Amino acid sequence: MKNFFELYDTLLNGIDTDAVVNSTLMGQCWTAVETSAHFGMAMTTPVDTAPRMLGKDYCGMPLKELAAAAKSWNLAEAGFGMAAINAFYNTPAKLEQLGAYEPFDKYCTDGVDLKDKCIGVIGHLNMPFSIYEQAKEVLILERNPRPGDYPDSACDFLLPQCDVVIMTASTLVNKTLPHLLDLCKNAYTILAGPSCPMCPELLELGLDRIAGLVITDTDGMKNKIIHDIPGPPYSMGKPFLLTRERL
Repeated sequence: MKNFFELYDTLLNGIDTDAVVNSTLMGQCWTAVETSAHFGMAMTTPVDTAPRMLGKDYCGMPLKELAAAAKSWNLAEAGFGMAAINAFYNTPAKLEQLGAYEPFDKYCTDGVDLKDKCIGVIGHLNMPFSIYEQAKEVLILERNPRPGDYPDSACDFLLPQCDVVIMTASTLVNKTLPHLLDLCKNAYTILAGPSCPMCPELLELGLDRIAGLVITDTDGMKNKIIHDIPGPPYSMGKPFLLTRERL
């Protein structure tokens, strides 16, 4: 991308609320931001190295100000920034307004022709196994690879060969998404996972689909974060799907 932060600026420019942050949480897996009327979360990236943009006390801060920390190179802080962004976009009211609810058994690839396709998957995403059954091959690329995975350093070599690429939305937190999209210009691209913001404007910036989660059981999700309860968070909300075809 010519403007590295274009995706982030698009998200930030769409936030039009005066809401302030009431509380924040950070667990091993998930980071959350809450206002009096909003709750958002993103994957925790516990890398507290580069200087923070905003310090560490976010309570009482305007939600939009904390959302700007999504551009921080301190990735722990960037998690709070993305959680703030999702607190604005990923709400039950917006889900209903956009008609974006998509049952998890369909989720991000429903209607996409995967037969005999080469699929690149960035991260270990929790998706129906049928997605993998149809493909000619599935290449899983991971920063912390397991047996059978490719390291993420192989992205530059492998992604241009893929027909479909499904990317974890935590790539927004760690800032790898802009470069990944440059590598996927000839592929059908899907951004998926609980860190994904329900923002239709992202579909004009190189993404074909965005699939994420609107939290409806905030107490249950907070308990999961506080006690580091393992497992995916999908039982705490409603999955959503936005596609370029439906715009």
